[in-house]
Amino acid sequence: MTWTRRNILKASALAAAGAAVPGVSAAQPPAPAAPGAPAAPAPPPAPAVFTPLRRNVGIFNQRGGTIGWLTTPDGLLVVDSQFADTAPNLLNGLKQRSPRQIDVLINSHHHPDHTGGNGVLRPAAKQIVAHERSKENQRVTAERSKAQTTLPDITFAETWSVTLGDETIRARHWGPAHTGGDVSIHFEQANVVHLGDLLNNRGFPNVDAPAGASVHGWMRVLEQMAAAYPADALYVYGHAEAGHPFIGTRSDLLYQRDYFAAVVDYAARARKDGRTRDDLAKVDVLPRFEHFGGQKTRLGLALTIAFDELVKAG
Repeated sequence: MTWTRRNILKASALAAAGAAVPGVSAAQPPAPAAPGAPAAPAPPPAPAVFTPLRRNVGIFNQRGGTIGWLTTPDGLLVVDSQFADTAPNLLNGLKQRSPRQIDVLINSHHHPDHTGGNGVLRPAAKQIVAHERSKENQRVTAERSKAQTTLPDITFAETWSVTLGDETIRARHWGPAHTGGDVSIHFEQANVVHLGDLLNNRGFPNVDAPAGASVHGWMRVLEQMAAAYPADALYVYGHAEAGHPFIGTRSDLLYQRDYFAAVVDYAARARKDGRTRDDLAKVDVLPRFEHFGGQKTRLGLALTIAFDELVKAG
């Protein structure tokens, strides 16, 4: 199947509005009612949605980062685990598609909306794999918050791969970007690349500097991936703003690259004009990217980090 913008949007709409599979709901608590007013009803739970993409590879969406999956007679692989309350829905849906135990669970990075379900999947997974910095970030985050966590048991520094049946899956770390431990996961025969949070489609990206992130590094990583993967690769994004798909093409990587280039240019001009780091932290609109959604504070954060990187570079 040739993926056009039309069928990418169609597949993403299925991911956003498809039928729920049986399992635990992920309803959010309602906002508190005004004093004396009746309590507002809880909103309906988000549906748990499986969307096939190419050649036995698909995505799962409910709450948290987009999950990738591969189901074949010879292998079952999952990318990311969302939260403990949505992971059972993933397991239920996988059981409907394959009788196998999960051969591999790959964590794209350490954030809890991508690893919070590790403990639920652990009994069903033969191994959990992640970049070495991702495991360390996850451990540090759990210790800081005094939370329980299920860590990967296999780590790697640059690349890791496995062949399951007729599909080869290759994870690669490209350098500091969203964190210091991000990986892309390429299903080579299907030509699908799961990016984790290396791309937030038309949303302000979160630059997690304490976890090893870099604005300049993220810009380079997007360029390197766009050049390295086949021109017709289909990309899976960890998040997407309302109205934008969870899947897309090389042009989306270059668009987010352009966003970071604009961030660096803005920070460089501000520095030249004598503006302070604190000034940049308050910026919530970036020219040419006014339409971006999500948390506007992430723009100020990215600008201050770019400013710091420019100062350090001299």
